[in-house]
Amino acid sequence: MAAVIAICRAAARTFSPAPAFGLLYPCNRTILGSLPVCGLRRLQSPPERGISDKRFNVPPSAEDVARPVGVCTMMRLPYQESAEGLNAAFIGVPLDTGTSNRPGARFGPRHIRAESAMIRRYNATTRAAPYNSLVVADIGDVNVNLYDLKKSCQRIREAYQKIMGAGCVPLTLGGDHTITYPILQAAAEKHGPVGLIHVDAHTDTGEQALGEKIYHGTPFRRCVDEGLLDCKRVVQIGIRGSCYSPDPYKFCREQGFRVVIAEDCWLKSLVPLMSEVRQQMGDKPVYLSFDIDGIDPSFAPGTGTPEIGGLTTHQALEIIRGCRGLNLVGCDLVEVAPVYDLSGNTALTAANLLFEMLCVLPGVQAC
Repeated sequence: MAAVIAICRAAARTFSPAPAFGLLYPCNRTILGSLPVCGLRRLQSPPERGISDKRFNVPPSAEDVARPVGVCTMMRLPYQESAEGLNAAFIGVPLDTGTSNRPGARFGPRHIRAESAMIRRYNATTRAAPYNSLVVADIGDVNVNLYDLKKSCQRIREAYQKIMGAGCVPLTLGGDHTITYPILQAAAEKHGPVGLIHVDAHTDTGEQALGEKIYHGTPFRRCVDEGLLDCKRVVQIGIRGSCYSPDPYKFCREQGFRVVIAEDCWLKSLVPLMSEVRQQMGDKPVYLSFDIDGIDPSFAPGTGTPEIGGLTTHQALEIIRGCRGLNLVGCDLVEVAPVYDLSGNTALTAANLLFEMLCVLPGVQAC
């Protein structure tokens, strides 16, 4: 028993506080001299097989390190405390204070990370080799204030100003869709008004609800108000469901958005649509925001505001892969609420889609 207590005390000392937008992660130390802690340095230096260039962070292969082993980071990548020196970074925003129906998206980032252990290094279909092309890491979570939505938006904006200021492309694990508003504030500050590819069941362009102008149904209305979007380069895909007014897309049309309703996507490939989207976006900065409820709940039930008649998972892949060649300056995957899908498939789908987003970032080469 004394030995067990000594090990537990030593293990506790291996944890060190992370920065304002980080989590607690173990340092690379050893316990009692010979018993190793599976720390971040061990993840950062997996077995040599398959690593072509040590300048990059390459996740360990399940052929060499069992999937349940190690710290639970996105794709089992190393954790680092800031975006300095990174080309791209995964970051969680565990916030669901802006939800209007079923809460739970605050737990999205940790479940997506857990399910991402299934994902391997290379994209067999597109031949993308992101870990041999970009320096990527998990930089933890934004330290949101669950009791103050406006304060959380401020913290998110400030965190992303630092990330983008470091020249890093953020890949965000949400969190409800409110979070995209402060992220786009930071993006527009660096790049000017950006184009937007928005996959969702809802346009999220409401004016207010219950007297509040900031919640997950209003982010893109607020972005328009602040001039954050290049409105002639905004496409919304998968929109559907009942509505509050007889003409629910009037505001979007007036701004110049292209709205692609779900019915126009049924039973067809979206490859031709994405060819048109690429022409519309051109070579200017583009942000990709993907709400998991854009996918039909038969595929992804773990979300707060599900709508039937949505996109399929293969259409989701076509949309993201269709972004290859665009000047993507950031991506997010939001509204995963794991409690409504005990199978974990919604979080697994989200993890795969985030990997696909990584694979289409500028600079990713084929293997």
